[in-house]
Amino acid sequence: MLEVADLHSFYGEAHVLHGASLTVQPREVVALLGRNGMGKTTLIRSIMGLTPPHVREGAVRWKGADLKGVPSHEIAKRGIAIVPQGRRLFPSLTVTEHLTVLKPAGSTQGWTVAKAFEFFPRLGERRHHRGNQLSGGERQMLAVARALMIDPELILMDEPSEGLAPVMVQHLEEIILELKRAGLGILLVEQNLYSALAVADRVYILETGRVVHEALAADIATDPSTLTRFLGVH
Repeated sequence: MLEVADLHSFYGEAHVLHGASLTVQPREVVALLGRNGMGKTTLIRSIMGLTPPHVREGAVRWKGADLKGVPSHEIAKRGIAIVPQGRRLFPSLTVTEHLTVLKPAGSTQGWTVAKAFEFFPRLGERRHHRGNQLSGGERQMLAVARALMIDPELILMDEPSEGLAPVMVQHLEEIILELKRAGLGILLVEQNLYSALAVADRVYILETGRVVHEALAADIATDPSTLTRFLGVH
């Protein structure tokens, strides 16, 4: 479904991605792990067509079609959504307004406001609250719900557990697995390694802009020496 092949991305003259490659299949959760500054967010932004960075070499293929040079809004229309790091909500918009920006309230096709509130009951309870009135967990649920409103087949999640209490991290894991069961592919960038391993099918480890290791999440869970070797986790 998604194929990133030998991707080289730059911020100005700074060469951040050095030939990164990965794939994500339907109904698959793929975790992208790495220390801070290794290029994980750059890879997410490169897939989504956001600038900066600027992709100079390599390809991002979605269902066989190359996305290089395609505007980010067109990429979204083709079925790729993003849950950005930091949620990026509008402080003055209500929960309902965040969702209806992307799809009319009366829509009955795909993900609707009613379906989002059924999937996230807490958001239904807080539908009239503004973005700056929500808790961290509620803001993350809203960021995911907003992404779902474009009816994606693939979601790119950049550090979704950042700043969340442990109970909300566990709830987020349940949400990710439920979305997988619903048929979505998910590319997950996470600093919370054990949370990522709890939901991922496969793992890529990124180091200085290169994929240095690929494995099944189950294999890493049973042999954590990989995390020690590449991430310094004991």
